[in-house]
Amino acid sequence: MAEGQAAGTQRLVVALVRGVHGLRGAVRVEVLTDRPEQRYRPGVVLHREGSDAPLTIASAEAVADGPGWRLRFREIATRDAADTMRGAYLETTVHPVGELSRGEVYWHEVIGVAVRGVDGAELGTVQDVYRVAENEVYVVSGGPFGTFDLPAVRAFIRIFAPRRGEIVVDADALDLQPPRVRPAGEARPRAPRRVSPRRRSARARATRPSPSRATSSTSWRSS
Repeated sequence: MAEGQAAGTQRLVVALVRGVHGLRGAVRVEVLTDRPEQRYRPGVVLHREGSDAPLTIASAEAVADGPGWRLRFREIATRDAADTMRGAYLETTVHPVGELSRGEVYWHEVIGVAVRGVDGAELGTVQDVYRVAENEVYVVSGGPFGTFDLPAVRAFIRIFAPRRGEIVVDADALDLQPPRVRPAGEARPRAPRRVSPRRRSARARATRPSPSRATSSTSWRSS
């Protein structure tokens, strides 16, 4: 817990400074929260990761011609000062229990939680979280089925209680299969055809996991 941080609160990353804008100290940030309108309201105090110095939002707006938001802070008045923020993560102070609805948790609370089958068999632990459209997917590894994706839907998840370290899934519904072991002497598969740089870049963006430090919360409900 950072110095001066109240008991029962946490500081979570909500933005990554990608660049500067104009001469008055505005910065362009990558959004790392599901609630930018709430997290970036004028008057909200953010902190640079690892620092207790306040950054009070003076103005905020979504970038009209591209991704991200444009933020200006009361404490930063020049372009040179803003440029020192480039590449910095920005945090906000949250109270997880009070801010989230019933059944919601932050992504970082899911990572590291053990996943079991309905029969009690250990299937691994959650290593990462990413989103496909409106659905969240947990990356599970370290068990007898290797690494597999677990969509956060009721069809697969029977118990979802990461705060008490419990996620129970229907392994049969997931159709999990043990990793295939290639017999000795079996020929390796041929390398795939080359993909143009443009297509490769688009494919990478489509499958890149979201940062685990993001404040996005899961909307899956256990009841």
